[in-house]
Amino acid sequence: MADLINLRNACKQKTRLDKEHQAEANRIKFAKTKAKKQKSAMEKSRLERKLDDHKRGLQVNSQP
Repeated sequence: MADLINLRNACKQKTRLDKEHQAEANRIKFAKTKAKKQKSAMEKSRLERKLDDHKRGLQVNSQP
């Protein structure tokens, strides 16, 4: 005689497994390598420095 299974639990388990496989595929597809992360951080830093260099002196003295 076959083992009895709860279909609701089996369906939930299958759904969880499918989501885990999709998550694994997305991690592979969209993950950044360490080199890419470092490059984007350096680029962001460079752009911030460039912006700061081009700012005008907007500091206002409170004393006349």
